Amino acid sequence: MKSNQQLMPPKFTIHQFVYFIGGVGTILDFQVDSNTWKYAVEMEKGPEPDMGRIGSETTILLHEKDIYGVIN
Repeated sequence: MKSNQQLMPPKFTIHQFVYFIGGVGTILDFQVDSNTWKYAVEMEKGPEPDMGRIGSETTILLHEKDIYGVIN
């Protein structure tokens, strides 16, 4: 069954610095997922641990409702 709802344009754009529960980060990409927008967000680095960094930064997937806003 098709929905008559039209998807709203995304609230956030690539390279925006946003905040959410658990941290802050930069939007890398976004795509439609279940009639909403899903964003790939690269989390901001914290202080470097004494042992150094092992890999690349953490990227998480968040639905639009889980992102609270843009940090100016």
